[in-house]
Amino acid sequence: MIAIDLGSNTIRFIEYDGKNWGKSFEKIVRTAEGLSKNSEINALALERIISAIDEAKSILDFRSHEVVAITTAAMRMAHNSKDILQKIQNRTGITFQVIDGEKEAKLTLEAVVNRLDSLNIPSDDFILVDIGGGSTEIIVVSGSQTQVKSFPLGIVTLSEKSYITDILESELKFYHEMIAHYIEELALLTPPKTLVMTAGTPTTMVAYQMGMNYVSYDASKINGTFLKRSDCSIIHNELMEMDEKTRAKYVGAGRESLISTGIHIVEMIFEVLNNENALVIDDGLREGVALNYYSEGYI
Repeated sequence: MIAIDLGSNTIRFIEYDGKNWGKSFEKIVRTAEGLSKNSEINALALERIISAIDEAKSILDFRSHEVVAITTAAMRMAHNSKDILQKIQNRTGITFQVIDGEKEAKLTLEAVVNRLDSLNIPSDDFILVDIGGGSTEIIVVSGSQTQVKSFPLGIVTLSEKSYITDILESELKFYHEMIAHYIEELALLTPPKTLVMTAGTPTTMVAYQMGMNYVSYDASKINGTFLKRSDCSIIHNELMEMDEKTRAKYVGAGRESLISTGIHIVEMIFEVLNNENALVIDDGLREGVALNYYSEGYI
């Protein structure tokens, strides 16, 4: 099968046969561009999505595989998502299902637990943070207890709203208090000590530290690595000192101006959860969709 995750910034594809992972592909499509202003997916984003699907069809074997396609925060928020998804279906043959934040978090958790198990890392006591383009999911795993919460905090949407530094600081403070309140409400007797991060910003940050760029990125080298809180400002400053063309080589074209906001969100997460290190995992929602397809027949 082929699993597709259409996010607020990136569309990701992967082949999976229930045992082995096949070819994968991803493209920055900026689905949520302009969403914070107009509450709509614009025509340019639609064309980028369709173009990315067409490109994926030249790389992955769509003819021989069943396709399961999901989409998340941007389509949840957009007033015209039904119309946009119908146009995508008409022009590509791909039918996307909009899933809610809780389902998104649970599928991502399935992928991360699978990866942790393969790395022989305990997966029964940790906090998982998935920082996306339109939302951020926080999952607390403590023994047999799993708590899931989705926050409308996204790199793309926050970047568009917070083009002024004071606004960015105000927004981050607001979400800091919201997340802190959520963790406090859980009233965990022994909060998990391990922080796990997934999605584009943390994976890009550790890839940059390891000397990779967007083209040479290798997920197998990312999984199980650590990102230090103290390194966030160093990475941010080095990337911001680059011109946009050079920065794009490391973070990907279309993310040149988003990475700064993403790093600020990562720093805020470190602070509010009182952690100094985060275990970084590349596997995310698309892998969760694929795994769930074989374990539960997800459709």
